Amino acid sequence: MIQGVKTPKAGIVAIDLHRGHLDPAVATMPLEAEAAARVVAANEKLFKQARAAGIPVFHCVATYRDSEEIALNPAWRHRGEDPNNPRKNVLKHNILGMPGCEVMPTLLDERDFIIDAKKRYDCFTATDLELSLRAHGVNTVLITGVNTNSCVMATSTAACCRDFAVVVVSDCVDTMDGRELHDAALKVIGRAFGQVMTTDEALAAVGASTPAPIQKSA
Repeated sequence: MIQGVKTPKAGIVAIDLHRGHLDPAVATMPLEAEAAARVVAANEKLFKQARAAGIPVFHCVATYRDSEEIALNPAWRHRGEDPNNPRKNVLKHNILGMPGCEVMPTLLDERDFIIDAKKRYDCFTATDLELSLRAHGVNTVLITGVNTNSCVMATSTAACCRDFAVVVVSDCVDTMDGRELHDAALKVIGRAFGQVMTTDEALAAVGASTPAPIQKSA
């Protein structure tokens, strides 16, 4: 059940499921390899079933013209200047033309929408995400991607403040910052900004679950 919505019209907001986080060969701000593989596999499952049910997928991809656009943010600038910070590569992350800007190939379909002007944690900031969601009648966003405690949390907050119903799909999100912050972010989102569900729970809640196979009698 989607809380507060009689008739949910879902859209998937897939955050930064790109090679810059998920492809160990090119990632500038990588998830741990096992976590990256798990996130990709979980999103493959979700997207396949969602597309079959007519649920649109909106890929929000961080892409910067140059490092100056990144360094404009004081917190990011500080992290980029600290060689001991886990996010020390932020000032050279996903600059236009880098392979990291590409959505992981197995997660992209020709029917999907690309929002490639994402420049901050909140996917609504300076993008046309809201316009595209509303143009397709979406009132309920299923949020997936990376990182749980930054982009996922910020976008969940922003979506809630724009009066979308928010569901974060727990098995389809993760963070480079560790399990403690991942779990804490999900708790905050579930308490204040929306709901947290597994893939199967989320699909069932928006009417897109796969019917159980009919058992033939002996």
